[in-house]
Amino acid sequence: MFGISHLSFPFLALIFGLAAVAVWIAGISLSNTTDALSTRFKLGEALGGLLLLAITTNLPEIAITVSAALHHDLDLAIGNILGGIAIQTLVLCLLDFRIPGKHPLTYQAASLVLVLEGILVVAVLIVAVMGTQMPHKVSFLHLAPQDLLILFFWIGGVWLLSKARTDLPWQEKGDAPGGEQTKDMKRHKEEEEKKNQKAGIGKTVALFLISSAVTLVAGFVLEETGTGIAGHIHLTGVLFGATVLAAATSLPEISTGLASIKMGDYQLAVSDIFGGNAFLPVLFLPATLLSGSSVLPQAKDTDIYLAGLGILLTAVYLYGLIFRPRRLFLRMGADSIAVLLLYGLGIAGLFTIAHAH
Repeated sequence: MFGISHLSFPFLALIFGLAAVAVWIAGISLSNTTDALSTRFKLGEALGGLLLLAITTNLPEIAITVSAALHHDLDLAIGNILGGIAIQTLVLCLLDFRIPGKHPLTYQAASLVLVLEGILVVAVLIVAVMGTQMPHKVSFLHLAPQDLLILFFWIGGVWLLSKARTDLPWQEKGDAPGGEQTKDMKRHKEEEEKKNQKAGIGKTVALFLISSAVTLVAGFVLEETGTGIAGHIHLTGVLFGATVLAAATSLPEISTGLASIKMGDYQLAVSDIFGGNAFLPVLFLPATLLSGSSVLPQAKDTDIYLAGLGILLTAVYLYGLIFRPRRLFLRMGADSIAVLLLYGLGIAGLFTIAHAH
């Protein structure tokens, strides 16, 4: 693509760092503009994160999947989609560590809408795992039925989430009492809204589109340089996809998440992660269309293992959002501590499986 993966290690590291900085800055802009657009079009924090921020922060994954499918590198496409979900869920641990106040992230951001988003992540991943067992030749209108089912699940989930914003038969419309709406945060949001109104919707949309474009291009560069760096340090295959590449493509989520935390928009920070993870399996459909063959049945046992790890980590945070732990351990909630431990054990298991072949 860019022809830069064969450069020397110092040049690759420099370009990788510059691309990471570009993604970081663009991510902050994406978070600010998404918050403004969500308010302007009355999407709400959770739905705004699902529809706008989650898709745009996954632009690096979209770029890598499209490129891999066109080059028939389906192992990279599958690993990029399924392998990225677990490490993007891990981003919530960092956000939990950085959150101000005396309570963890899941206590302050707790919302039934976020619980529904997490359930959507689990649902589409389960369909993806089931799809890996389908025969290669099964198709409907030249499309794999499992890819269509994932798309339908995602569209249905988005529709239900839009309904949940107004029709949930719960007190406070599904928001937990004592959550993110402190006086300081309300004042900060009011200041941001006044600033966005002065900027105008045209400028906000332009910034959103420019930031999205920067994220997309930088995502290509991160993938190319990351591949070269992995070759230099002799880290290849699924281990590269689940570690170096997944960490690089999760930079937009880290950037936008920290920006959302700084704005006091904790629900948007969590929704960005859950929304992005729910959207990623939808990319199997364009991957199948572009490659001309059903992608999911070609998944390896390591890919299925990573999908299971993503489901497990999401389930832990679902429990956190429902039980709302109050105590902090090492500046994080008990759910984040559990996710860190499970992720570490999961990656150790991944290395064991990879080296067993």
